[in-house]
Amino acid sequence: MEQMDSTVIATSLPAIAADIGAEPISLKLALTAYFVALAIFIPLSGWMADRFGARRIFRVAIGVFVLGSIACAFAFSLESFVGARFLQGIGASMMTPVARLVLIRATPRNELVAAMAWLTIPALLGPMAGPPLGGFLTTYLSWQWIFWINVPIGVAGIILATIFLPRIETRNPRPIDFPGFVLAGIAFAGIIFGLSVISLPAIPTIAGYVAVFVGLASGFAYYRHSKRTAFPLLDPSLFRHQLFRSAIIGSSLFRIGIGAFPFLLPLMLQLTFGLNPFESGMITFVAAIGAIMSKFVVERVYAAIGFRRVLMLSAATGCVFLAVNGLFDPETPHIYLYLSLLVGGVVRSIFFTGVNAFGYADIEEHEASQATAITAVSQQLSIAFGVALAGGVLEFSSSLSGGELGLGDFHMAWYIISGVALLSALPFLWLPPDAGSHVSGHRVKPLPKPEDEEKLG
Repeated sequence: MEQMDSTVIATSLPAIAADIGAEPISLKLALTAYFVALAIFIPLSGWMADRFGARRIFRVAIGVFVLGSIACAFAFSLESFVGARFLQGIGASMMTPVARLVLIRATPRNELVAAMAWLTIPALLGPMAGPPLGGFLTTYLSWQWIFWINVPIGVAGIILATIFLPRIETRNPRPIDFPGFVLAGIAFAGIIFGLSVISLPAIPTIAGYVAVFVGLASGFAYYRHSKRTAFPLLDPSLFRHQLFRSAIIGSSLFRIGIGAFPFLLPLMLQLTFGLNPFESGMITFVAAIGAIMSKFVVERVYAAIGFRRVLMLSAATGCVFLAVNGLFDPETPHIYLYLSLLVGGVVRSIFFTGVNAFGYADIEEHEASQATAITAVSQQLSIAFGVALAGGVLEFSSSLSGGELGLGDFHMAWYIISGVALLSALPFLWLPPDAGSHVSGHRVKPLPKPEDEEKLG
């Protein structure tokens, strides 16, 4: 629900705007409000799970998200719709981090890759399925159904979580860091809000740059604060773990390209290929099929080859398939688009499944709640930066060619985005071959000893 709703309303903005009496461009504030709520409340997710129990918070988060969905369906003005989306974002801010925390605490480390494969599929499927689903429901039913479908899904989720999720005991959480919460909330909300405004201007662009500056300044203030307090809200000392540090840096760089993908591709297909929103959404959905297919091979791949080599190879290959989108034009047979998106979806899913498990390979159990919150925040920041970078490249390239978006502008954006994302392979380059082997099950053959070589000689 969270991954889909972050993109599902994009194709329905004109219909929603007409119904509530607002301009379509002003409804971009609803998208921004959702991400700002995520940024503010994600840092609290780990503390809340420790204090009240992960299963309980997970169910409450689903309930809040469903209430926000109902409020969206009943929205009658711009203000009410933006407020409802903010409420949705509060629920969403707890769902994914806490779900990941439940998995980590309830799953043996040698089964973590398989568990993360299931968690990765909806994360990749949501942004791909959102546009065609939003277009279909808006065209053939009404835009309110985008939010009503969350009610039965949410109720089923609460029931199934109650039945099947283990009752993980509450822990004695660290004292809540209220000054850190304020500084971190301003930092992440300022950066994400600023990047959203810069890339999708709904208000003067200068406000976006000011918000990013305030966010960065608050982030620096938070870092200094975390050094002086015994129990920081998000503990930067976790970056002392080499595998966790490499996973966060590598996945953030790779996610810049993935964050731009659902923004660039539908726009290119609609503006330069002449497809309608539903047609373009059905093409992008092929990538989600690839993500599902990877589930059946990913565990064996990491066990056979190991984290280090698979992560480097899948990062590089995934970026190649991002860049391939810059070769397509309206005359390109659609079969080539389908094949590229399918293989790219498989590769990206393999990368994210592995890096999500790999990041927890050297994390202690008592640090898991902190690690999940940091991971979730880094995901939102990198996605926002990916969309902002793609939008900035399009704007700059089109200004050089006369002010109108053309196919060449999109090609340029694909090449730059994929080039930045290619840097994601570097953090894994310097890791030992057996890094995270107790999670992947991969065994590196030891080098022969000198005395053994003499015997063989």
